[in-house]
Amino acid sequence: MDGMRISQLAERTGVPATTLRFYDTAGLLPAGRSPAGYRLYGRDALERLAFIREAKRLGLPLEEIAELLRVWATGACADVKADLRPRVAARLGEAEARIAELTAFTAALRRALAHLDALPDRSGRCDPRCGLLGPEGEGERWRDAPVACSLTGEETAERVGRWRRALDGAEPEETDEGVRVTLPADRAAELAALAADEQRCCPFFDFRLHLDGPAVHLEARAPAEAAGLLAELFTPA
Repeated sequence: MDGMRISQLAERTGVPATTLRFYDTAGLLPAGRSPAGYRLYGRDALERLAFIREAKRLGLPLEEIAELLRVWATGACADVKADLRPRVAARLGEAEARIAELTAFTAALRRALAHLDALPDRSGRCDPRCGLLGPEGEGERWRDAPVACSLTGEETAERVGRWRRALDGAEPEETDEGVRVTLPADRAAELAALAADEQRCCPFFDFRLHLDGPAVHLEARAPAEAAGLLAELFTPA
């Protein structure tokens, strides 16, 4: 495999020659030169490209891949593992945060559709009574929702169990209208999905997620007559 030309390496790997040239310029895939000035690639080119491909699949930027390649080229496998693990963990946290945001956004869209379907067709202009497009109604629909849950007894017990598992280790703090908990950020997606499920059956609950670096804060609110139901969800097992 010594002395592969760039066209040969491109054909062998399916990586375009333009990309191979860029990797050379960026220091990811250094190439030698023939007497005529053509790029020549050694035996490690295929392994380097495989490493780059997998690192990109994990969402690592080229700057970090270059750092990893230096460890890969000179260090033991254990060194690569020690360098790679925190980078992958950071990408996982970012991905879970995006999932939480999308889950919350999906729940908001579902509520908007349900509200639109329930609105009467009126010939007049939209006004705050629409409760959706006007700022006066934004985020406050839970206050007017009836305190009634659509779950059965067995379903309620299962839901309470899910909440207690998700909140394991948290210390609830009372707020003016509900409760607030702080947990590791890697639970954000689970909390967002659980809050969305809860609002579908109990629209009188209001949930807000705030991502704060390594932590996620969940605030839950409910009308006074639903305070006992809220406490049941957030009481440690």
